[in-house]
Amino acid sequence: MSLFIVLSGFSGLKDFSLQFSSVYDSDLKVLPETGKIIRISPQQDERLTQITGVDSYSKVIEERIFLTFKGKNYISYIKGVDENFQKVNSIDSTLIVGGWIQNPNEVVVGNEISRILSLGIYDYSDLLEIYVPKPGTGQITDPNQAFNKTKVVVSGIYHVNEELNSKFVFSNIDLAKGLLAYSDEEFSSIEIKLMSETTEQEVISQLESIFDQPLTFKNRIQQNDALYKMLNTENLAVYLIFTLVLIIAIFNIIASIIMIILDKKHNIKTLKYLGSTLRDIRRIFYLQGVFMTVLGGVLGIVLGIIVVFLQLQFDLVMITSTLPYPVKLKLINVLVVLITIIVLGVIASKIAASRVKNSLIS
Repeated sequence: MSLFIVLSGFSGLKDFSLQFSSVYDSDLKVLPETGKIIRISPQQDERLTQITGVDSYSKVIEERIFLTFKGKNYISYIKGVDENFQKVNSIDSTLIVGGWIQNPNEVVVGNEISRILSLGIYDYSDLLEIYVPKPGTGQITDPNQAFNKTKVVVSGIYHVNEELNSKFVFSNIDLAKGLLAYSDEEFSSIEIKLMSETTEQEVISQLESIFDQPLTFKNRIQQNDALYKMLNTENLAVYLIFTLVLIIAIFNIIASIIMIILDKKHNIKTLKYLGSTLRDIRRIFYLQGVFMTVLGGVLGIVLGIIVVFLQLQFDLVMITSTLPYPVKLKLINVLVVLITIIVLGVIASKIAASRVKNSLIS
């Protein structure tokens, strides 16, 4: 019961954590295999619109920037997006203050960036300054000439999660092009929203036929591989810890069966006189141990399902006054718990039944 409830809790936490990244990440992201730039000619852009299975796509420019506001400094990333970005990502739905970008000199910042720099919205008296190092080689002799810079006004503040809130400043794609000195055909990535019945591989094969340069394709999971690995590792660690507790608890079954063997010594002798072999007698206690384990496992899972269902329906445990502890009923958790208990029960029963020996019978 405990193992099932904990695994259901971690399943809920996993979905709860990933729901924030799903707001921001696209179904498919196209990146250059080497370097930072994808070159998209007008002809290639036209072919992108004809790809089967693509609902919409957005061209993106992304680079590290330096922010300064009223003497406060911060390093983050600018993400220049075109007019299709809101069709691919519902990032505008995460705005907590203000609105999405309407003019070329407007940006949307994360809640954490706003807090660190003390930024408000539509403050035309004090503008946010953005600095980007100019491309080139050699030593910098004049620091004032080493950066491209611009002044912008904050039109909105978004809140997704702690990482994203402190990472991105969204801008118009033309503003990002000007800062980074990109041409009209140069971009950092393409973000794609797929139609519901489309597979990733179908779209990837069509994209590969359009572009000559080597590209990397990342789905939603691959874009968050670090987060997925962390959540899966936590889930595995908790499973192993509770399995260790179960192994210790299983010793009670071994002890119980051995006590029954000692208590039924005379009955065992009777079975022996009636013609039962040592193997038959051992099988009796082995099956008894397996039955005890399976019955306990099934009852525990049933009770665990009831507890998880009550949490889903009535929010019995709360993290905050408005946020119930997330849990999720998943068939895989039922199977994992049941298989774990059956395997441990079979091993324990085998060990206990082996204590029936000829010396005990005679």
